[in-house]
Amino acid sequence: MKLRYSVIAFLLAGNLFAQTDPVLPRFMTFEEQALLKQLPVPGEFPQTGLVDPPPTPVRAMAEWEELQALLISWRTYPAILTEIVRAAREECRVIICCDNQSTVISATNALTAAGVNLSSNVEFLIAPNNSIWIRDYGPNCVYANDVDSLYLVDWIYNRPSRPKDDTISTTIAPYLNVPLYATTSAPADLVNTGGNFMSDGLGTAFASKLILSENEAGNPYGVSAKNEVQINQVLSEYMGIERYIKMKELPYDAIHHIDMHMKLLDEETLLVGQYPPGVADGPQIEANLAFVLDNYQSVFGTPFKVIRVPMPPENGQYPNTNGDYRTYANAVFVNKTVIVPFYEEQFDTTAQRIWESALPGYHIVGINCNAIIPSLGAIHCITKEIGVSDPLQIVHQELPCMDNVQWPDGYPVWANIAHRSGVESASIHYATDPAGPWQSVDMPVYLADDTSWTHKGFIPLQAANSTVYYYIEAKATSGKTITRPLPAPEGWWSFCVQESVGTENTAVAELLDIYPNPASAITVIPVSATAKTTGRISMYNALGQLAASVYQGEIPAGHTNYFIDASGFVPGAYFVQLQTGEQSLLKKLVIR
Repeated sequence: MKLRYSVIAFLLAGNLFAQTDPVLPRFMTFEEQALLKQLPVPGEFPQTGLVDPPPTPVRAMAEWEELQALLISWRTYPAILTEIVRAAREECRVIICCDNQSTVISATNALTAAGVNLSSNVEFLIAPNNSIWIRDYGPNCVYANDVDSLYLVDWIYNRPSRPKDDTISTTIAPYLNVPLYATTSAPADLVNTGGNFMSDGLGTAFASKLILSENEAGNPYGVSAKNEVQINQVLSEYMGIERYIKMKELPYDAIHHIDMHMKLLDEETLLVGQYPPGVADGPQIEANLAFVLDNYQSVFGTPFKVIRVPMPPENGQYPNTNGDYRTYANAVFVNKTVIVPFYEEQFDTTAQRIWESALPGYHIVGINCNAIIPSLGAIHCITKEIGVSDPLQIVHQELPCMDNVQWPDGYPVWANIAHRSGVESASIHYATDPAGPWQSVDMPVYLADDTSWTHKGFIPLQAANSTVYYYIEAKATSGKTITRPLPAPEGWWSFCVQESVGTENTAVAELLDIYPNPASAITVIPVSATAKTTGRISMYNALGQLAASVYQGEIPAGHTNYFIDASGFVPGAYFVQLQTGEQSLLKKLVIR
């Protein structure tokens, strides 16, 4: 932590409990550290909720999913909060948590004076709190059975000297009429913070290793000691997280929250902050990124896509030379809008261009965060999403470049589409110009030979060297409709159409020997291709039934390894199939 932070912390700590409304930074002040083991009096500020895990499997919501509301706590930095309300109320309800009635009056006056329309989508809720950092202590959204009931999950906040913060979920849950589950009772008592948690919406989450140290034996929060396996189990039971990726803490980020330098943009895309070589947290960020890319793939079985965004300096200085911890990754999705922290025009214009390129059609709103960033937080840190009560989920992997020879029936578009009432219809809209005109084709239910996707349709062949823009629209049996990307048709996915080649030049893929074979744990399925192609790897049991869809998408030129965990399959004989175009290759695999 740089000297400036320490000085601020010292000045704030002197009157921490003497003031009625102390200005608390995101990091723990000196006095808070000294009082860390003096936990709040039991019952003084109760944190309530169902302590047993949800009775049905749950899925942690991704931040880009549809929201019914955005939460903020009206504390310090009213100018920043005002601009958040101005932008977010255009997309959903904004619930402003106020410590008391005088705070409601103060917030109303500030917003009115700034010309923010309070006639709709702005609500004031008396919800006692100590600080502005609602990301870290606010409720987390999960869905029962993927798309059924919305639940809230509340962890133990790692700032015990801010006891009112830890009760905000207790106020929010009945206000929204949503069940609340709390990790407050051993052996599931868990300390965790929202800024150190990001979910892909499909069972994968990212964090720094702060989650391990804050719950280990001898922790200062009074929670039962847990090793990594036990922590993973809690996240699985309460949040539906089955793959919990943890990275080494950054030396200059004193709070060790990943939202200060990275963000998931979709199921397979990571936006990662970038320093000049050798500067500040740059070396550790690069090491962490290499660790993730070398050891994990997206939920689609493909390498994560990575988009880099600069970590800008303050007056030429970075955190290692006493500069502020400026970041453009600390942003929040609010349906079709993304609110991003801004600092200086010379850097902000680059960041805005990167965000707009990464998320076509989204409204990118920048808010000056120079006032708040010395407290080690920005936009993401002071906002919290509440998902809709009835999500209509569309999961799709953006198509790679396609070849007309390889896909003579059209370009296949796969998706998982689900709603609790059922899915009435789905369609693909496509164009060769993002301005239109758009054409549509049906996307019917697809259960023929691949149970990993629920719907499939074909975009008709287009001219070689063209770019195809497309989006998916779905309608639930209840009548609800949605598109993905959410801002469609202004937002879209795209792919290029490669020059068609003769069959003699078509890429040749080879399925190499699987190892170890027989297998009982992690198993390698090696594939070699003479050129980049598109294909699918599937695994069938001895009866010819599909046992697993291992991979589907682009297969790069050269040697690529794909993986399965054999321990998850019933012992016996299986056949692994590689399909690329008209090519179909089989290898036998024995699992014991």
